[in-house]
Amino acid sequence: MSYDLPTKHFTCKKCGLFVTREQLYELKAKARERPFDDRRKRRQMQDDYLDWWLSSKQH
Repeated sequence: MSYDLPTKHFTCKKCGLFVTREQLYELKAKARERPFDDRRKRRQMQDDYLDWWLSSKQH
């Protein structure tokens, strides 16, 4: 990313993203949170499936 002093925006040379410093911080924060949310969701789905599977075996 490069910083454009006159507009005070960051620009990505690969994709053309044009953001302010605040927007860049928000994007970074969201990117850091996502893997934990995905892992938590996947673990919950696995736990739900296991509960369902075990409940059908207890009859």
